[in-house]
Amino acid sequence: MAMLRSCATLLGLIGLMWQFSVSGWAQNYPAKTVRYLVSDSAGGLADALGRIVAAGLTEVFGQQVIVENRAGAGTTIGTAVAAKAPADGYTVLQMSGTATVNVTLYRNLSYDLVRDLAPVTRLGSSPAIVVVHPSLPVKSIAELVTLAKARPGAISFASAGSGTPTYLAPELFKTVAGVDMLHVPYRGGGEAITAVISGEVPVYFAPLSSGLPPVRAGRLRPLAVTSAARLPLIPDLPTVAESGYPGYETGFWFGLVVPAKTPKEIIAAIHGATVGVLKRPEVNKRMQDIVVTAVGDSPDEFAAFIKSEIEKWGKIVREKGLIAN
Repeated sequence: MAMLRSCATLLGLIGLMWQFSVSGWAQNYPAKTVRYLVSDSAGGLADALGRIVAAGLTEVFGQQVIVENRAGAGTTIGTAVAAKAPADGYTVLQMSGTATVNVTLYRNLSYDLVRDLAPVTRLGSSPAIVVVHPSLPVKSIAELVTLAKARPGAISFASAGSGTPTYLAPELFKTVAGVDMLHVPYRGGGEAITAVISGEVPVYFAPLSSGLPPVRAGRLRPLAVTSAARLPLIPDLPTVAESGYPGYETGFWFGLVVPAKTPKEIIAAIHGATVGVLKRPEVNKRMQDIVVTAVGDSPDEFAAFIKSEIEKWGKIVREKGLIAN
C-alpha cells in the first residue's frame, strides 16, 4: 500500500512539473520565428490576408512570423504539412473553407482535418464576383447561361483548385442554371486570375479582391456577385440570385489552426494575439481594402463552425458525385 501511495505521489509530482513546464513555455512563447503556412499561391486573396495577419502578429509577438506558401492539390498540400508539423506553436496554418470541402471531396487524404488540427480562430470572410474575359460575348448571367446551353461543355471556367470555393461556386451554378461548363483547375488564386485576364480561360468566380481591380481596369467584364445582397462597393452590379437564381449564395472564409497536440496555453496565446490584431483599426482598413470582413471567434466557436461546414459541403459533394482523387 505504501508503495502504491509513493507511486501516486511521484506521478502527481511529475504531472505538476509538466504543468509548470508548459505554463512557463507559454509565458515565453514565442521565442523564435513562427512559420505561417498559407495553402494557396502568392497573389491571391488567401495570400494577401495571410500577409496582413502575419505582419500584425510579428509586431505583437516581437518575433518574425514568416508567410510560407504551400499551394497545390486544392489546399491539401499545405494542410498536410501543418497536420504533420511539431505541435509546439511554431507552425500555424491559415486554412480556408476549401479544407472542409476536401474532407468529402478527397478519398485518400493523408490527414484528418478534425483529428490532426486544432482551431484557433476564424479570421474573416469575403464574397466572390463572376467575371469573364472580354472576348466572351456575354454581359449578364442570363447571356452566359444562354451561351453555355448553346455550347455545352465548350465554355471553361478557372478555379484555384478542386475543392476550393472558386471551384464549388461555378459547380453549384451549373446545377441551378442547368448548364455544362468545363473545369480548368490551377495551383492557386493568383494563377487562376492571371489565366482569365490573359484569355486562357474565359470564366472565373473570383474573390472580389482579385477580380475587381482588372474589372476596373477594363481587362475583365463583371456579370454578378455571389453574395445574398448587392455590395455597397459596386451597387450597380446585380447578384446571381437576382439574376434569375434565388437562393444562390457563396463566398470565402479563412481561419487559423495549429497541429492538434499543441498545448492549450499556446493556443490561447496565439488566439489572444490574433484576435487583438484583427481588432486593430489599421488591420481592419487593410482587410477592407481586400474586401474581407474580420471575425475573430473563439476556438470552440470556430470548431463548431468547421463541423457545420464539413456537414454542409459533404452533402453537396455527395449529391453531385464530385471526386478529386
